[in-house]
Amino acid sequence: MTVSVEDVAGKIREVGIVPVLRASSSEQALVAAEAVSRGGIPIVEVTMTVPRAVEVIAQLARSARTKVLIGAGTVLDAETAERCLDAGALFIVSPGLDRETIEAVKRRGALMMAGALTPTEVIAAWKGGSDFVKIFPCGAMGGARYLKALKAPLPQVPMIPTGGVNLETAGDLIRAGAEALGIGGELVSAAALAAGDGEAIAQAARQYVSIVRQTREENKAQR
Repeated sequence: MTVSVEDVAGKIREVGIVPVLRASSSEQALVAAEAVSRGGIPIVEVTMTVPRAVEVIAQLARSARTKVLIGAGTVLDAETAERCLDAGALFIVSPGLDRETIEAVKRRGALMMAGALTPTEVIAAWKGGSDFVKIFPCGAMGGARYLKALKAPLPQVPMIPTGGVNLETAGDLIRAGAEALGIGGELVSAAALAAGDGEAIAQAARQYVSIVRQTREENKAQR
Protein backbone atom coordinates (compact mmCIF):
# COMPACT_ATOMS: atom_id res chain seq x y z
CA MET A 1 0.00 0.00 0.00
CA THR A 2 1.34 3.40 -1.00
CA VAL A 3 1.40 6.08 1.67
CA SER A 4 1.05 9.60 0.30
CA VAL A 5 3.09 12.62 1.33
CA GLU A 6 -0.16 14.15 2.59
CA ASP A 7 -0.81 11.13 4.83
CA VAL A 8 2.70 11.24 6.27
CA ALA A 9 2.57 15.00 6.80
CA GLY A 10 -0.86 14.68 8.39
CA LYS A 11 0.33 12.06 10.86
CA ILE A 12 3.39 14.13 11.84
CA ARG A 13 1.15 17.15 12.43
CA GLU A 14 -1.38 15.09 14.35
CA VAL A 15 1.13 13.46 16.70
CA GLY A 16 3.39 16.50 16.90
CA ILE A 17 6.53 14.55 17.77
CA VAL A 18 9.28 12.97 15.68
CA PRO A 19 11.50 10.72 17.85
CA VAL A 20 15.11 10.80 16.64
CA LEU A 21 16.88 7.47 17.20
CA ARG A 22 20.62 7.59 17.71
CA ALA A 23 21.12 4.08 19.04
CA SER A 24 24.48 2.31 19.23
CA SER A 25 23.15 -0.87 17.63
CA SER A 26 20.38 -1.97 15.30
CA GLU A 27 18.90 -4.04 18.14
CA GLN A 28 18.60 -0.95 20.32
CA ALA A 29 16.94 0.97 17.48
CA LEU A 30 14.30 -1.71 17.10
CA VAL A 31 13.59 -1.69 20.85
CA ALA A 32 13.28 2.11 20.78
CA ALA A 33 10.92 2.10 17.80
CA GLU A 34 8.59 -0.36 19.50
CA ALA A 35 8.75 1.61 22.77
CA VAL A 36 7.87 5.03 21.35
CA SER A 37 5.01 3.46 19.42
CA ARG A 38 3.72 1.87 22.63
CA GLY A 39 3.95 5.29 24.25
CA GLY A 40 1.68 6.86 21.65
CA ILE A 41 4.13 8.06 19.00
CA PRO A 42 3.77 5.93 15.85
CA ILE A 43 6.65 7.74 14.14
CA VAL A 44 10.39 7.13 14.21
CA GLU A 45 13.40 8.71 12.54
CA VAL A 46 16.33 6.30 12.24
CA THR A 47 19.52 8.30 11.86
CA MET A 48 22.30 7.22 9.55
CA THR A 49 24.60 7.13 12.60
CA VAL A 50 22.86 3.92 13.75
CA PRO A 51 24.91 0.86 12.75
CA ARG A 52 23.41 -0.74 9.62
CA ALA A 53 20.77 2.01 9.61
CA VAL A 54 19.37 1.14 6.18
CA GLU A 55 18.90 -2.49 7.28
CA VAL A 56 17.12 -1.28 10.43
CA ILE A 57 14.76 0.79 8.28
CA ALA A 58 14.07 -2.23 6.08
CA GLN A 59 13.40 -4.44 9.11
CA LEU A 60 11.02 -1.87 10.63
CA ALA A 61 9.24 -1.50 7.30
CA ARG A 62 8.67 -5.26 7.17
CA SER A 63 7.47 -5.48 10.75
CA ALA A 64 3.69 -5.32 11.05
CA ARG A 65 3.79 -5.05 14.84
CA THR A 66 5.51 -1.65 15.00
CA LYS A 67 2.94 0.13 12.78
CA VAL A 68 5.02 3.29 12.68
CA LEU A 69 5.86 5.87 10.05
CA ILE A 70 9.52 5.19 9.41
CA GLY A 71 11.86 7.97 8.41
CA ALA A 72 15.57 8.30 7.81
CA GLY A 73 17.57 11.02 9.53
CA THR A 74 21.00 12.61 9.16
CA VAL A 75 20.72 12.02 5.42
CA LEU A 76 23.44 14.09 3.75
CA ASP A 77 23.10 13.26 0.06
CA ALA A 78 20.70 12.09 -2.63
CA GLU A 79 22.26 8.63 -2.95
CA THR A 80 21.69 7.86 0.73
CA ALA A 81 18.14 9.20 0.49
CA GLU A 82 17.44 6.83 -2.41
CA ARG A 83 18.77 3.84 -0.46
CA CYS A 84 16.61 4.71 2.55
CA LEU A 85 13.50 5.12 0.41
CA ASP A 86 14.21 1.79 -1.28
CA ALA A 87 14.42 0.22 2.20
CA GLY A 88 10.98 1.55 3.11
CA ALA A 89 11.51 5.00 4.63
CA LEU A 90 8.50 7.27 4.20
CA PHE A 91 10.26 10.52 5.00
CA ILE A 92 13.79 11.87 4.80
CA VAL A 93 15.38 14.29 7.26
CA SER A 94 18.58 16.24 6.76
CA PRO A 95 20.44 18.38 9.31
CA GLY A 96 21.12 20.96 6.59
CA LEU A 97 19.99 22.12 3.19
CA ASP A 98 21.08 20.02 0.20
CA ARG A 99 19.09 20.77 -2.94
CA GLU A 100 19.98 17.51 -4.69
CA THR A 101 18.62 15.53 -1.76
CA ILE A 102 15.35 17.50 -1.77
CA GLU A 103 14.97 16.99 -5.52
CA ALA A 104 15.66 13.24 -5.27
CA VAL A 105 13.12 12.79 -2.47
CA LYS A 106 10.45 14.82 -4.25
CA ARG A 107 10.99 12.82 -7.46
CA ARG A 108 10.22 9.69 -5.47
CA GLY A 109 7.02 11.20 -4.09
CA ALA A 110 8.23 11.08 -0.48
CA LEU A 111 8.19 13.66 2.29
CA MET A 112 11.26 15.82 2.83
CA MET A 113 12.33 17.64 5.98
CA ALA A 114 15.40 19.72 5.21
CA GLY A 115 17.41 21.38 7.95
CA ALA A 116 17.87 25.13 8.19
CA LEU A 117 18.74 27.72 10.80
CA THR A 118 18.81 31.26 9.43
CA PRO A 119 15.85 33.01 7.75
CA THR A 120 17.66 32.76 4.41
CA GLU A 121 18.12 29.00 4.80
CA VAL A 122 14.51 28.51 5.92
CA ILE A 123 13.22 30.36 2.86
CA ALA A 124 15.56 28.41 0.56
CA ALA A 125 14.46 25.06 2.01
CA TRP A 126 10.77 25.96 1.75
CA LYS A 127 11.05 27.31 -1.80
CA GLY A 128 13.16 24.28 -2.72
CA GLY A 129 10.29 21.94 -1.92
CA SER A 130 10.88 20.81 1.65
CA ASP A 131 7.53 19.79 3.17
CA PHE A 132 8.65 20.75 6.68
CA VAL A 133 11.72 22.75 7.64
CA LYS A 134 13.77 21.35 10.51
CA ILE A 135 15.14 24.19 12.62
CA PHE A 136 18.47 22.87 13.85
CA PRO A 137 20.10 23.35 16.28
CA CYS A 138 17.18 25.33 17.68
CA GLY A 139 18.08 25.17 21.35
CA ALA A 140 21.57 26.58 20.78
CA MET A 141 20.01 29.66 19.16
CA GLY A 142 17.55 30.44 21.93
CA GLY A 143 14.87 27.77 21.60
CA ALA A 144 11.29 29.02 21.67
CA ARG A 145 12.31 32.70 21.45
CA TYR A 146 14.28 32.02 18.28
CA LEU A 147 11.51 29.92 16.74
CA LYS A 148 8.95 32.65 17.49
CA ALA A 149 11.23 35.20 15.83
CA LEU A 150 11.46 33.01 12.70
CA LYS A 151 7.72 32.38 12.57
CA ALA A 152 6.85 36.08 12.74
CA PRO A 153 7.87 36.83 9.11
CA LEU A 154 7.41 33.23 7.91
CA PRO A 155 4.10 32.01 9.37
CA GLN A 156 3.36 29.89 6.31
CA VAL A 157 6.47 27.71 6.75
CA PRO A 158 5.83 24.59 8.88
CA MET A 159 8.82 24.37 11.21
CA ILE A 160 10.00 21.47 13.35
CA PRO A 161 12.55 22.54 15.96
CA THR A 162 15.18 19.98 16.86
CA GLY A 163 18.01 20.25 19.36
CA GLY A 164 17.33 21.33 22.93
CA VAL A 165 13.80 19.93 23.03
CA ASN A 166 13.00 18.48 26.45
CA LEU A 167 10.12 18.24 28.92
CA GLU A 168 10.76 21.83 30.08
CA THR A 169 10.96 23.42 26.61
CA ALA A 170 8.42 21.36 24.64
CA GLY A 171 5.35 23.39 25.61
CA ASP A 172 7.04 26.73 24.90
CA LEU A 173 8.10 25.53 21.45
CA ILE A 174 4.54 24.49 20.58
CA ARG A 175 3.32 27.89 21.78
CA ALA A 176 5.99 29.55 19.63
CA GLY A 177 4.53 27.92 16.52
CA ALA A 178 6.23 24.54 16.12
CA GLU A 179 4.35 22.21 13.79
CA ALA A 180 5.94 19.28 15.61
CA LEU A 181 9.00 18.59 17.75
CA GLY A 182 12.10 16.62 16.86
CA ILE A 183 13.28 14.93 20.05
CA GLY A 184 16.40 12.81 20.43
CA GLY A 185 18.12 11.71 23.61
CA GLU A 186 15.63 13.45 25.90
CA LEU A 187 13.02 10.98 24.66
CA VAL A 188 15.08 7.96 23.60
CA SER A 189 17.70 8.07 26.33
CA ALA A 190 21.02 6.33 25.88
CA ALA A 191 20.81 4.98 29.44
CA ALA A 192 17.42 3.39 28.83
CA LEU A 193 18.64 1.86 25.57
CA ALA A 194 21.77 0.48 27.20
CA ALA A 195 19.64 -1.08 29.94
CA GLY A 196 17.11 -2.43 27.46
CA ASP A 197 14.46 -0.46 29.34
CA GLY A 198 11.80 0.04 26.70
CA GLU A 199 9.19 0.97 29.29
CA ALA A 200 11.18 4.02 30.38
CA ILE A 201 11.18 5.21 26.76
CA ALA A 202 7.46 4.48 26.40
CA GLN A 203 6.75 6.46 29.57
CA ALA A 204 8.78 9.42 28.29
CA ALA A 205 6.82 9.24 25.04
CA ARG A 206 3.55 9.45 26.98
CA GLN A 207 4.79 12.56 28.79
CA TYR A 208 5.67 14.33 25.56
CA VAL A 209 2.38 13.34 23.93
CA SER A 210 0.54 14.79 26.93
CA ILE A 211 2.48 18.08 26.80
CA VAL A 212 1.83 18.55 23.08
CA ARG A 213 -1.87 17.76 23.44
CA GLN A 214 -2.39 20.01 26.46
CA THR A 215 -0.47 22.92 24.97
CA ARG A 216 -2.41 22.73 21.72
CA GLU A 217 -5.68 22.69 23.64
CA GLU A 218 -4.58 25.76 25.61
CA ASN A 219 -3.61 27.54 22.39
CA LYS A 220 -7.01 26.75 20.89
CA ALA A 221 -8.85 28.01 23.96
CA GLN A 222 -6.98 31.32 23.86
CA ARG A 223 -7.88 32.08 20.24
